[in-house]
Order: sequence, then structure tokens, then C-alpha cells
Amino acid sequence: MDFRDFLKNNTVVLDGGMGTLLQAQGLTPGEYPERLNLTDPELITSIHRRYYEAGSNVVLTNTFGANPLKFGDDELDAVIGAGIDCAKRARASLPGGTERFVALDVGPTGKLLAPLGELDFEEAVGAFARVVRSAVKHGVDLVMIETMNDSYETKAALLAVKENCDLPVIVSNAYGEDGKLMTGASPAAMVALLEGMGADAIGVNCSFGPDALAPVVEEYLEYSSLPVVMKPNAGLPQMVDGKTVYDVTAKEFAASVGALAAKGVRVVGGCCGTTPEHIRELAAVLPSSPVEIEAKERTVTSSYSRAVVFGDRPVLIGERINPTGKKRFKQAIEEHDMTYILGEAIKQQENGAHVLDVNVGLPGIDEAAFLCETVKELQAVTDLPLQIDTADPAAMERALRVYNGKAVVNSVNGKRESMDAIFPLVKKYGGAVVALTLDEDGIPATAEGRVAIAEKILAAAAEYGVPKRDVIFDALTMTVSADADAAKVTLEALRRIKNELGCRTSLGVSNVSFGLPARDAVNSVFFAAALTSGLDAAILNVNSAEMMKTYRAYCALSALDENFGEYISFASGLNLAAAIDPAKASPRPEDTGATDLRRAIVKGLKSLAADLAKEKLAATDPIEIINGDVVPALDEVGRGFEAKTTFLPQLLMSAEAASAAFEVIKAAMPAGKGKSKCRFVIATVLGDIHDIGKNIVKLLLENYGFDVIDLGRDVPPEAVLEAARSSGAPIVGLSALMTTTVPAMEATVKLLKKELPDCKVVVGGAVLNRDYAEAMHADFYAKDAMDTVRYADKINDRLK
Repeated sequence: MDFRDFLKNNTVVLDGGMGTLLQAQGLTPGEYPERLNLTDPELITSIHRRYYEAGSNVVLTNTFGANPLKFGDDELDAVIGAGIDCAKRARASLPGGTERFVALDVGPTGKLLAPLGELDFEEAVGAFARVVRSAVKHGVDLVMIETMNDSYETKAALLAVKENCDLPVIVSNAYGEDGKLMTGASPAAMVALLEGMGADAIGVNCSFGPDALAPVVEEYLEYSSLPVVMKPNAGLPQMVDGKTVYDVTAKEFAASVGALAAKGVRVVGGCCGTTPEHIRELAAVLPSSPVEIEAKERTVTSSYSRAVVFGDRPVLIGERINPTGKKRFKQAIEEHDMTYILGEAIKQQENGAHVLDVNVGLPGIDEAAFLCETVKELQAVTDLPLQIDTADPAAMERALRVYNGKAVVNSVNGKRESMDAIFPLVKKYGGAVVALTLDEDGIPATAEGRVAIAEKILAAAAEYGVPKRDVIFDALTMTVSADADAAKVTLEALRRIKNELGCRTSLGVSNVSFGLPARDAVNSVFFAAALTSGLDAAILNVNSAEMMKTYRAYCALSALDENFGEYISFASGLNLAAAIDPAKASPRPEDTGATDLRRAIVKGLKSLAADLAKEKLAATDPIEIINGDVVPALDEVGRGFEAKTTFLPQLLMSAEAASAAFEVIKAAMPAGKGKSKCRFVIATVLGDIHDIGKNIVKLLLENYGFDVIDLGRDVPPEAVLEAARSSGAPIVGLSALMTTTVPAMEATVKLLKKELPDCKVVVGGAVLNRDYAEAMHADFYAKDAMDTVRYADKINDRLK
């Protein structure tokens, strides 16, 4: 039976942990589990067999860490081929009568993708593609991408699968205590991205025990129209008699996961700490027939961290990143002034935009290259979803490919040429597409004509597999100065598309007033009329007080603003004198071009931070700039990170901006000034190639003035000891992501404590917790990068 057919009608049981069982069988610290496919295939085969016997419909090949960053080409192919063979032999050794499948297990590379890390997006796609092509050659039934804690790497892996095979694909992410991915994505944002790109089942794995993971799973059930996956750990790891054990028993595990299967989870299994006994107990309590999956007809766009739902309330799409009618923006494109473009994005977000329209089309530029670059740069400083606005399909594809989320595509129209070019891109990369009600015959003068084009566009979208919910219609705002009936026709078409076709709607509001004086007055009234006619999204100038007055008042009057909180907050910030006489309005700093170094660092504007630091050096002592601007800015972002109001990308981009400023400041320092804090040795432990966490900690420590000695990844305990001894560093930081490498961390801590008892050891990583760290006698458990910085500052202060 085909796996997709089986998934439609059954609750699918995955297998449980692999690393836990391998450790019990004597896996040594630093040993790559995947090599056992070649050196001890009977062991791997026996584990797969035990899971099949326990009730697993699917076993995952022992290839979680098999990627080109870890293995050479020949060994990679051999490891993957042997891993698949082990699973197939396990299946062949059992009697028939039960549906059993072999899934290629694809884990993260261990690298953070640019701009947050050094791994390029296309390099990541290429690395995953090599794994997928090898697996296809050796023959698997499906692919499971799991334990991904970054939405961008998740997209790279899924894109590699989709471009290299037509196998079913399950995608599962690992969430933190705050219910978000390490890089900030909410479950709703991941559902939008993965559904849009055509995954077959989506969900969560690893992270925590089933009860702690339940809120994330329930959010998936709320948003997903796809089968939902739950593959939790057996609770939290603990150290008992020198061995790692987990605190959720098989029966407790089965009861918790089974309860969520009864709520609609379709694919279940276990991750770290789970065994065949956990799977056996789970299989026994599953409902006899699965809960029917309900299609969620939400229109959603997403960024790397947030989802915006059309229909919950009117969506404001900022129009300022567009050269049309904007002389200064044209100049920015021509001069490649990215600082200005990013500033426009930040200003619109601060003024209330939910989505940003991005159009950089000008004659004489390479639009595809510049649009691609602009999308990347924007996503480094803002977490708002983007609307990719271009008439060039090649530029659109390049931008959609690198976009981290589910974009809005602006636009398609009723011309067959347009639909044939745009709908395949929306289907491949995922997206909500704005559809203009015009075709080869132009823009109809009547509402009936525009509705007819909308129906034609919906039919073509269905042909390409783009769902109705992802088509947003623009009934086209025409200029009333040229046609007195233009606004009435647009509003009638909007109402009919909304009510008769049941589709979402969008308009470019400001077009209505071209050629008229006091345009904001006309625009705001037309905007109000469109909102009462059912408008779901408006492309407008969110920097306009008049437009935002209309929006805030409409939300308040429509019971979309609880207790009028947003309206009151907005109204309290209005300059009433300016409302009466605009000449009395005092200019805002961003309107005059004035800004400050601290704000540039907080917003992650690297070039601006460097320029402002250079300017400030003319009148300010370098140390004063560091202590008065750089460190306070980092502290501000750090506090936001600790409070879960700021996420990792913002933290890292602020650190990069601080680094850019610091490099300028350092060059101006007199010799002997600006002495660094103490030395700090940092490493990812033996056998672990994942250095995301380590690199984040390193970047922040350096920005706070520590002298960091980075030993890299897969570092033996003896090498860590030698570096700490030779450098005289009072602190060592150790990172581990995999359960199979925790023994190597324990061995490193033990060696350091024996040979350098005064050296403080900080440990961190996804597989650790405070109790576990204390059990291995580490001095401090750091839950995140800022936790490490705070501890290091305390140790440094004691040394003074």
C-alpha cells in the first residue's frame, strides 16, 4: 500500500528513540551512530525489528546525522544505503499482514543558515538534496524531516525533498519552552509554511515529554488541514547511577500521547528516551479509527516567526517599499542604499503595518538580484511577513525561493500567460496570491465583469492545485478624478467577490485620489467604505495619521479592539496641535534623518551602526561609546530575549550591528584602553557536529567584551583541557545537541574538574536541563546564550 493512502485512513505509529538504545548497547562517546549501519548492521536491524514488533508502522533509518557536512561523498552514500538496508531486512524478517514502511530520517545539519550563521540557503538545499538522492537510489517509502528548530533550514530540507523525488514527506519541528522554534517561529507560522509547500504531515518531535508538548500540538490541530504528528521525548533526562534515564514511563507516555490522538493527532511515535515498550503501550491505546481531519479554510501569510491571518481583522500592508511616486525611494534603489530601505521597513512596522509590500522594480537594474537581496536583508531586521511585488516571474521565483515563510505574491491576473507563470510558483513555494480582476481585454468597467474574471482565476488556480483560500482578490481601485463612478464599481465588485465567491479581498487604497488635493481625506473615507464592504487587506501608507485614525476607529466600532485598548493607545500618541494645524507638528527623529547608535544596534542595522559609531567618535571617547551605547543596546535586546518578546534572529542581528560598531570603535582606541574581560574557552563536544548554540554564545560573549577561544565542534575532552590550561581561561563552555554525545560532555566535565578544579564549566544544549547539568557536576546550566553571558559576567566580576 502507498503510504499516502495508509495515512488517509489510519493512525500511523512511528518508532521510538534510536540513540537511547544505542547508548544502552555501548555506543562510546564521540562515536557516530550512523557508522553502525556499516560496522554493526545486525544491531541496527534488531532495533528496527523490535519497533516493528511493538506496533510501529514506520521505522526511521539510522541516518539522522548523515549529511555532507559530516561525511564524505562515498561514506555518506554507504551509510545511507546500509541504513536503509537494515530497516528493509528488519521488515522482511517479519510475517506479513501489517502495513510497514521505511522512512529516510533527515535531521538538521547543525549549522545556522545565513544571515544568522555561515551556511548559505542554497548550500543547505544542496546538502539535503544529496541525502535525498542517495536514499531514492537505495529505495525508501517516505522521508521524515525531524528535530528542525529553524524554519529556514526546515524549508531548505523540504525544498530538497520536493525537487528530488515525489515521495511522501513528514516534517516535524522541535520547540522550546516558549512554544516557539529556536529562531522564533510559532506553530501557526510553521503550519502556513509547510502546508503551502506541500508536506504530507506536519508536527512536533523531541523537545519535551508529551504533557509539556501538548499545547504546541493543540495549536497545530487548530491551524493544520494536514495530518498532525506528535513524537515527544519520554520526559526529561536524569542521571541515575551514572546512567541517563527519563522520567515518563511507557504507560504514562502512552496515556498522554493517546489522549491527543483522540483529539485528532494522526501520526504518533517517540523520540529521546523512548523504547519499544513505549511504542507497544502507545499502539495498544490508540483509537480504533482516526479522527477525521477538518480542512481549516484560513488565508494565512507568515514570516520566520509570525503568522498573519486574513479575516481575523483587516490586514494593513505597508506600501512604502515601492518606487512608484517616491523619488527618494527610487534614489535608494539606484544607489543601492539598503540602510534607507531597511529604515522604511522598520518605520512601517513601528507604525502598525502587519505585512510589508516589497517592490524594487526600476528600469536599468537587475530586479531579480536586487529583489532577492532586499528580501533577505528585510527579513534580517523585521519579522513581518512580506508581499513580494513584481511583474517579473523570474524575480518573483528568486525572491520566493529565499523567503523564510509563506509570502503574499503580488500578483496574478486573468491573462492566461500570467496564470501559467505565477500559479506554478505559488504551488511550489507556497504563498497567498493577490489576483487582479483584469485580463487580455483590460479592466472591466462593471462589477459584473470583474467578478467574472475572478471566477476564471479561481478555476485556473484549482487546475494548478492552489486552494481558493490562498487567492486574495483585488477588485482594482481606479481614480475617481478620471471616472466619477470608479469607486462605486470597485466597492460593488469587492462586495460581490466577498459575498458571492467567498474569497478574501485586498485593495491599493491610495489609487483612488490621484489628481485630487488633500488626498488623505479622500483616501481615508474610501478606506472606511471599503472596510464596511468587506475589505480584508489594504495596501496603504501606515505612516499617515488619517489612514490609521480610520483603521483604529473601524476596529473599535467593529468590536475588533477589546475595551478600545488599541484605539486609546493610538489616540494618546496623536499630536493634537498638528491635527488642527499640521505646521505646528514637531518632526520625529526618523523623519529628519536623525537617529542614534543605540537604536541602530537594537534594530540590527549594521551599516548604519558602523557609520554612527564613526560620527560619534569625533566628539566622544571610545570607551564612553561602548559603555553608553553599545552595551546598553545589547542589554535592551537581551532583556527582550529573556522575556520572550525578542527572538533569536533579532538578538543575533543586534549582535552583528554591535560588532560592526565595535570594529570602528576599536580601531580608534588608544593602546592599552578597552581591555577585554576574561578568556572563555568554548567547544561542541566530541562526536557532535552541531555548533549553532556554540556560535551564538560566542558572538554574544565577544560583543560583551570576553576573549573567546573557539575550539569548534567534535572536540575531544583532552583538547578542551589543553586549551583551558594553556590559555588560563577561568571559564569553559560546552555544547551538545544529541543524546548520544552527552556522555562525551560528561567525560569532558569530569576531566576538567579533575585537572583544573578552579575552572568554571558551563554546559548547554537541547538535550540538557538543570538537574542533568548538576548531576554531571557542571558549575552552571545555561538555558540560552544570554544566560551564559550573565553567568560569565558574574565570574569576571569576581576576578577583578
